[in-house]
Amino acid sequence: MLLDNNPRIKNIMVAKIVKVFYPQIIVKTESGQYLPVNVSNAELADSLFWETVQDIWRAQLWVPIGRRFHQLLADDWLLPQHDALLAN
Repeated sequence: MLLDNNPRIKNIMVAKIVKVFYPQIIVKTESGQYLPVNVSNAELADSLFWETVQDIWRAQLWVPIGRRFHQLLADDWLLPQHDALLAN
């Protein structure tokens, strides 16, 4: 299910990656605000994560960022399936 019709969308903002330099990622929000992305220890050590972030940056894609903690969202623009929601 897409997040468009879900109240959880209020906790997510849209951003474009504008700079990638280990160990930092800088994004620009729709409102023009520049923010650093908080990267976890696991992401810091993951070379595939950094390659993927650079690919997203080169493609100039917009990504979902958590509004409160400024982290990239692993589930992208989708909510878990209904069964997974019931399990939590």
